[in-house]
Amino acid sequence: MIRVITVDDQPLYRDGLTAVLSSDPELKVVGEAGDGQQALEVCARERPDVVLMDLQMPVMDGVAATRALKVKHPDSKVLVLTTFDDDDHVFEALRAGAVGYLLKDATGERLKEAVRAAARGESFLAPAVATKVLAELARLRTQAPAGKAAESPFTEREAQVLALLTRGASNKEIGAALFISEGTVKNHVTAIFGKLKVHDRTQAALKARELGFA
Repeated sequence: MIRVITVDDQPLYRDGLTAVLSSDPELKVVGEAGDGQQALEVCARERPDVVLMDLQMPVMDGVAATRALKVKHPDSKVLVLTTFDDDDHVFEALRAGAVGYLLKDATGERLKEAVRAAARGESFLAPAVATKVLAELARLRTQAPAGKAAESPFTEREAQVLALLTRGASNKEIGAALFISEGTVKNHVTAIFGKLKVHDRTQAALKARELGFA
């Protein structure tokens, strides 16, 4: 069972989310909040697997709440659900620690798919957002300082895993490509996250490109 809380300043929209998610026996809405501060309080009490987070809210916005959640409750995965797909909102949310970014025009089935992916720690991006992220990765790669990769903190195997990770490969796909078990890949990914000081694959890819490691 995947435990979810919904965070949005519109009660009717929260009700709609609860109705959609409750139609899936694998998902359970265990709480809701109308702003980021309330979200922190509900998370402390309910310890959800996934937090559906709006961005524009009173008291504390979604980016600030996401940043605080990743410090206080790092096991809870934040999935942004918003109307905004401009660069500033997208990259602020991802850098704050969101594992996925979905727009409010998404279908119910896509929302449930995104929640399941977030619970597994996988990135799930709306197509328009994915395009922006890929463009940013390409830009960072062309601007990476010459020679920076020589200072890489990664082992040879970690570097291979990271290279595939930044191309969007799953753990299973990485294992098949490198002829290692999925469990071994997971261990390498955990080590990579620790060395980059990030919490998810999207952040890892962005930071690795930014630093010239991939």
